[in-house]
Amino acid sequence: SCNATQVCNCSSMDLDFIPPGLTAKITVLNLAHNRIKHIRSQDLQQAVNLRALLLQSNKISSIDEDSFHSLGKLECLDLSNNNLAHLSPVWFGHLFSLQHLHLQGNSYRDLGESSPFSNLRNLSSLHLGNPQFSTIRQGNFEGIELLDKLWIDGGNLSQYEPGSLKWIKKINHMIINLRSVNVFSAIVRDLLHSVTWLEVRKIAFSIPAEMQLLRVMSSSFAKKISFKQTLLTDATVPEIVSILEDMPKLVEVDMIDCRLLGTGRWEIQIQANQSQTLRVLTIDKLSIEEFYLFTDLQAVEGLLSLLTKVTVDNTKVFLVPCRLSQHLLSLEYLDLSANLLGDFSLEHSACQGGWPSLQTLNLSQNSLSDLEMTGKSLSHLSNLILLDISQNKFGEIPDVCKWPKTLKYLNLSSTQIPKLTTCIPPTLEVLDVSANNLMEFGLQLPFLKELYLAKNQLKTLPGAARIPNLVAMSVRRNKLNSFSREEFESFKKLELLDASDNNFICSCEFLSFIHRQAGIAQVLVGWPDKYVCDSPLAVRGVHVGAVHLSLMECHKFLVVSLICALVFLVILFLVAVGYKYHAVWYLRMTWAWLQAKRKPKRAPPKDICYDAFVSYSENDSDWVENIMVRELEQACPP
Repeated sequence: SCNATQVCNCSSMDLDFIPPGLTAKITVLNLAHNRIKHIRSQDLQQAVNLRALLLQSNKISSIDEDSFHSLGKLECLDLSNNNLAHLSPVWFGHLFSLQHLHLQGNSYRDLGESSPFSNLRNLSSLHLGNPQFSTIRQGNFEGIELLDKLWIDGGNLSQYEPGSLKWIKKINHMIINLRSVNVFSAIVRDLLHSVTWLEVRKIAFSIPAEMQLLRVMSSSFAKKISFKQTLLTDATVPEIVSILEDMPKLVEVDMIDCRLLGTGRWEIQIQANQSQTLRVLTIDKLSIEEFYLFTDLQAVEGLLSLLTKVTVDNTKVFLVPCRLSQHLLSLEYLDLSANLLGDFSLEHSACQGGWPSLQTLNLSQNSLSDLEMTGKSLSHLSNLILLDISQNKFGEIPDVCKWPKTLKYLNLSSTQIPKLTTCIPPTLEVLDVSANNLMEFGLQLPFLKELYLAKNQLKTLPGAARIPNLVAMSVRRNKLNSFSREEFESFKKLELLDASDNNFICSCEFLSFIHRQAGIAQVLVGWPDKYVCDSPLAVRGVHVGAVHLSLMECHKFLVVSLICALVFLVILFLVAVGYKYHAVWYLRMTWAWLQAKRKPKRAPPKDICYDAFVSYSENDSDWVENIMVRELEQACPP
């Protein structure tokens, strides 16, 4: 189970114990998803150079105290999802090089009276906790000063001794999954100056009286706060917003897969000073059951002017109020993908004075259907550079459209456009019109540098004269079968052409021409499974400079015809020779001789008295086989 680099994969092999014979050569040992119950002292004694030991998803309930003593070079140990009812500090006492330790998903209720991790000076990431995990004591993290990631799965964590996490001076990313707001408040109090990114999961902020416990967060030096699978209500949102706005170093807030019970009619007035540091807001898949009743967010308009990057995707947004857009004065990046924005709601959302600093706008997977109206709605955005309106349903497009004069990047992939027109803005440097069933491309785009035409129905390359500055082009998965030297050489600045997954006809002339371009540009010609020359070239994305065609691949029809003719002549010759020299008779005699050589099964002596050998002419064979043999062998007595 070991490869050349001594990585040994013994996962999912129904092992009941660690296999014997492990040597010092092994560097990675994967024993995950087996049925191991016990780790013995001698099991890993010889694996002194082990760097990673993966034992997750077994049934381990006991470990001998000195089982890991010889693993001084171990960097990763995964004991997650087993049956460990307690953790012993002795296990980890000699793991001086350990960086990653995974202990989640066992059955221990606490970490013991002292710290199991006191000797792990190089520990970088620690993942612990389980549904039974209920207690954290003050000395449990003694010895750990710096962690890149600390993940505590404490859904039922009910007892936390204050000061327990103060031993850790710096945590870059803290993930905590818990239900108790009281415990959360106590943990945050210990992490005020040590955590850079705090991620909170599966907690419910639903009781207004508990919100005062979160006030301590406003003193946190965290730069990023993430809420995942968190419950919020109209009654608690105002207090949470106020706390976040007061955090002195907060730059980014994420809300991912959360749930809001309410319609935005906050039960108390949002009273918050605008954060001078908050710049990034991400809301991904926020569930609002009565989203169609949601209010215009007028209460938070004054808190948004300094935001530079906002993402609200997959949240059933059907309108951004004009007043809200006008307050987003510093906004440079806006992602509203996978929502319900239509043509008229976009016109209202992008009203005059809205999004004045916007440079990047993502409106993919919405309900837009009129490209002319989309361009007109956004035409006043004087700083817009990149626009993604892919996966909408535009269909046929007009000849004339109005766009922002600064637009350089446009994504129109998967928008059901059957034919491109001069509606496409001529200022573009990058255009993606993949997956639209286009039959041709003839636009005049003098500044275009990158063109993506994958998954269309093109049979020829676009004309180079209309796109003279093109540097990279993708025509993957079209219907190209060849292109001439003149076509290719007309692209003076082309550096990369991806033409894989087409129907290229294999010819020496075509490939030798491509060979000559290898020094000028990268040309990817992927030979698909249906390739006319079904050969070793049946791979995808091959750099043609590395391909050399044989005679068979260049002249397949001629070679196959010659082979068939030669085979036919050989068969004809053999038939003629066999007929002249009675080959069939000799074959039959040889077969009969071989059968006669085989000893027949001996019947009891009383049944058979004699063996009879009969010599006969071919002319008498019918009588011998059908009459004589039957009479001799089947008569009674025989």
